Amino acid sequence: MDRRLADLLQQFELERLEVNLFRGESRDIGSPQVFGGQVLGQALLAAYSTIDDLRVHSLHAYFLRRGDFNLPIVYQVDRSRDGHSFSSRRVIAIQNGAQIFTFSASFQRPEQGLEHQISMPAVPPPETLPDWSRPAPDVAARLPEKLRRFLFRERPVEMRPVEPIDFLSPKPRPPVEHIWFKVCDRLPDDHRLHACLLAYMSDFNLLNTATQPHAGKFPVDELTMASIDHAMWFHREVRADEWLLYSIDSPSASGARGFARGSVFDRDGALVASTAQEGLIRVSAPRRKAQ
Repeated sequence: MDRRLADLLQQFELERLEVNLFRGESRDIGSPQVFGGQVLGQALLAAYSTIDDLRVHSLHAYFLRRGDFNLPIVYQVDRSRDGHSFSSRRVIAIQNGAQIFTFSASFQRPEQGLEHQISMPAVPPPETLPDWSRPAPDVAARLPEKLRRFLFRERPVEMRPVEPIDFLSPKPRPPVEHIWFKVCDRLPDDHRLHACLLAYMSDFNLLNTATQPHAGKFPVDELTMASIDHAMWFHREVRADEWLLYSIDSPSASGARGFARGSVFDRDGALVASTAQEGLIRVSAPRRKAQ
């Protein structure tokens, strides 16, 4: 297995401290705080660790405080309800005795019912697209250190954006984005793991779409972004190790907050999940250069 994916899977081997208490490792992915997708995926795994044969169909979360990636995170699970068809769980993530994240999820026993879905957008297949998620070295040398640190971290997720990324001279464009993504190697056949890793990956790129109409209006290092909440609905079975299309749009930005929503499709066009997120988008005052 690819060492990057092996390291990610190690983060999803939670230590059980008590019946409803778990501890997970953190990683530095180049952002100032713990990556929100990591906390989201680990919280879902903690909840799943108290569930028998039901499958997650929805989750809702709030990010309360910045997490420190140098420290582990403790997850406390509350078994809110266990029913025949549905069960509910609440999870609190804790660091240094303080809540950094709250999470609720609902699980359902698989059953048949009515079906319909929206159509997948017509986009080029991932094999025809270059990996634009990382700039060429000559471009990277001209980027702010904060952005370089994030872009050049090795990560276990492959991403192929459909729309080209202009790192040096970004222009305003509609708040719509399409990205093919998957983990970089084959995974075991465990539906819980695939759902948790999809939750992990769903936090990449989502909020960034809300900044696209404002690209080029201010330096990247004057922008502060952080997830406030995250919601997700799982519609159909999914494999996180096969190409998935993330179709994202941002209907609104206001009050120093941006809102984005996403649809996740598999290669066959099945809508496997939907997401929604609101996050902080704050532009700081321009920094004055030393005289």
